[in-house]
Amino acid sequence: MSEINREAVAHLARLAHIEMTNDELDKMAGELDVIVDSIKSVSEVAGEDIPATSHPIPLTNVFREDVVGQTLTNEEALSGAPDNAAGRFKVPAILDEE
Repeated sequence: MSEINREAVAHLARLAHIEMTNDELDKMAGELDVIVDSIKSVSEVAGEDIPATSHPIPLTNVFREDVVGQTLTNEEALSGAPDNAAGRFKVPAILDEE
């Protein structure tokens, strides 16, 4: 049995400003308890000689050389813009500047 109980879930819900009914708190506490116990059982099986993995299949990145290709001039890039100023795209403000 883990240390996840109804009171801990209620406390976290209050901190996160999440309203939960008594039934939801009981259900969530049970579900989180199962998750924590499952992690504990995996941790017990994994020995120090077994490396931690983040993915079951080895992943490799495919890299290529960075080659400069055809690029647009500043004027070409701004030619389709609805508005520009000082060689830059001009967009409407979305945040208050106060």
